[in-house]
Amino acid sequence: MKKIFTLYGLYIVIFTLLLIPAAAADGEKIHIDVLILPKFEVSDMYGDFPGEAQYYYEAYLAGGEEYEISGGYQDHKLYVKDGIALYVTGMGKVNSAMSTMAVLTDDRFDFSDAYVISTGCGGTAVEYGVMGDVFVVTSIVDFDLGHHADSREMTDPSALTWFRSDSYDDIAYILLDPDLTDRVYDLVKDVRVETTEVTRNFMTASFDNADWAGRDPMVLRGTTVTSDNYWKGTYHHGNAMKMVESYGCPDPFAMSEMEEIGVGTVLNRLGMLDRFIVIRDCVNMDVFMAGQTPESLWDPDFHESLASENNVEAADIFETAQKNNFAVGSVVIQAILDGTL
Repeated sequence: MKKIFTLYGLYIVIFTLLLIPAAAADGEKIHIDVLILPKFEVSDMYGDFPGEAQYYYEAYLAGGEEYEISGGYQDHKLYVKDGIALYVTGMGKVNSAMSTMAVLTDDRFDFSDAYVISTGCGGTAVEYGVMGDVFVVTSIVDFDLGHHADSREMTDPSALTWFRSDSYDDIAYILLDPDLTDRVYDLVKDVRVETTEVTRNFMTASFDNADWAGRDPMVLRGTTVTSDNYWKGTYHHGNAMKMVESYGCPDPFAMSEMEEIGVGTVLNRLGMLDRFIVIRDCVNMDVFMAGQTPESLWDPDFHESLASENNVEAADIFETAQKNNFAVGSVVIQAILDGTL
């Protein structure tokens, strides 16, 4: 009887060990070559209307291991397979920073030479980008730091309402590694990205048939401006332009989004900026279009999510833009895995 229980216990131990990833079983850290950081997914990680993570998950992480991350975003998991990891950080600067720090400081994983690819969608600067563009980001600006005034209290109500404060300069902007961003851009600048006829027609109608508004989407370089609020309008567009110029960013204001300064700040503190890559796709513009107003776009009685099929502004381009992002990002990931980046 004792032998039976001994053998039963041995089987349990063996079965348990088989369920533990090999690296965890022998005490070695799990080596990661690429960490992909999208910010949200619309629903499931595969097989439905895509958010920022789905195409990357389906291509690289399906069938891989899943790990709970202490201090991470609630119910989100780190997906790992063949040296590639993906974690959906949550939206906003705080969520993205906290999630990134939680993942990178988890002592089960070795990120010592990993590249971090932060990816997602956002709005693009009027007359510089169009919906469907993909940007290799070369610098990041924090929209919220500095001094912001209410135009109704300005001496000139039509003047820009942002004022630089030198006391924030060490945290208000991040210049990404120029050698790395040059290599990435050279690698992907000719990747084909697409639009839709509905989007092209919407753009040209919104901007009086301007040539720039009807052009084909492209892969471009640019500066992204991070804000914890989703803003639009010509005045804040002017403020963003002023910030990018004031901080001496190497490329024009291209994108507005809500996370990159958070991710970049964590990587800066961990000494990983030289392996930080940001790829953003454009799903809307940074100004109001086609007669929209703040009320019509954001009032709960009228608002539709940008990922909704009913959203007049971005639903038609949203899925295409995520495909564009993946078309660019997958080239970068392959180069990293090949050792050619």
